[in-house]
Amino acid sequence: MLRSISSTCLPILHHRRIHLGHLPNSQSPIVSTLSFFNSITPDSEKIPTFRVLDGVGKPVDGAQLPEIDAQFARRLYENMQLLPTLDTVLYNVQRQGKISFHMTSHGEEATIIGSAAALELDDEVLGQYREMGVLLWRGFGIDSVMAQCFGNQDDMSGKGRQMPVHFGSPKHHFHTISSPLATQIPQAAGVGYALRRAPGRRSRSIAACFFGEGAASEGDFHAGLLLASTIPSPTLFIARNNGFAISTPSTEQFYGDGIASRGPGYGIDTVRVDGNDILAVLAAVREARKRTLEQGRAVLVEAMSYRVGHHSTSDDSFAYRQRSEVEDRKRIDNPIARFRLYMESQGWWSAADEEELKARLKADVMTAFKRAESLPRCELSELFTDVYAGEEPWNIKEQREELTGLLKKYGDTWEPWRTELAKFKNKGQDLTQSNP
Repeated sequence: MLRSISSTCLPILHHRRIHLGHLPNSQSPIVSTLSFFNSITPDSEKIPTFRVLDGVGKPVDGAQLPEIDAQFARRLYENMQLLPTLDTVLYNVQRQGKISFHMTSHGEEATIIGSAAALELDDEVLGQYREMGVLLWRGFGIDSVMAQCFGNQDDMSGKGRQMPVHFGSPKHHFHTISSPLATQIPQAAGVGYALRRAPGRRSRSIAACFFGEGAASEGDFHAGLLLASTIPSPTLFIARNNGFAISTPSTEQFYGDGIASRGPGYGIDTVRVDGNDILAVLAAVREARKRTLEQGRAVLVEAMSYRVGHHSTSDDSFAYRQRSEVEDRKRIDNPIARFRLYMESQGWWSAADEEELKARLKADVMTAFKRAESLPRCELSELFTDVYAGEEPWNIKEQREELTGLLKKYGDTWEPWRTELAKFKNKGQDLTQSNP
């Protein structure tokens, strides 16, 4: 049972508090009133969301828009339009059986392109699997996107050994994507720490890590934020809260106030931004990057959006949400339409510009698709290269010899293998004509 402390004890307690300062390992003030808390904001308010453009592209009262000119705005918009153009073609191509897999960015174009534009080109990016737009912003090119998805001889991401949309490019400072959720989060903290220790980069480069709100439920999320805030390292964590982790809505993923509420627990600066407002994302990530670099420790950005498309080509989202819900979100809060309306109000865009852009992007994407479809895969022997640095280990040699023996025995006689071998450059002869 709690009871009041007699007034005769107060001078003694007061004297001891002055003498002792505060409890060990804490700056928390000592109080005599029992009080629980469940919020990081005053008066138990929810964390606010930063926005500068409303749903119809008009600046919000009192908002300070980031400084951009017409040329930069047009580049932002063209990249936003390129994403759905590519996604639509690749989604349909997968349905035709020409590639094995695809994931779209429908509804998240502002989050991805706005973040990409706020980063420096040599910041190290560790993505999840919807960050194709970051590579496009950095000049990766449509042909390179198609080559990776088809796994043909021009695929410099992984020589056809990775799933589609699992990009990687050392040239563009984009670390190769891996499928397991959240593995990139602690890795990003390690990359940030390496940058901090690199004399030529510690004052100019950060690690930027993208992930969905579903990945934030993994243990690696907590390990990454703890490492980057405590060691510390200049790592910017960008959470794409699009409302769904595959088929699980965010309301069933966590009880707390989104992902942003977790940042202060690790002592890092945090902001929540309207992920459908590209100018808000641009401004928020610019400031977050600045703080990351100046403080040398983690910063967390939560971008609130909505996944309009299916999770992937392996998913039918209408099995767990109403089609009308998706259509309403497309109509009410389309990030591309919102920014287009703003550009039109500034005199930076017109109906003619829109028509020309869509025709040009569609033509460019279809040209790249037809080229990628016509190219063979890499040589089959590339399956065993680039696995380990240094001298090739015995197990790789053994696996190559085993495959070579099987191909020599069955490659010309078994129809499934003969069909597959025809898709490779040199039709697998780089193995079958070599000595085992």
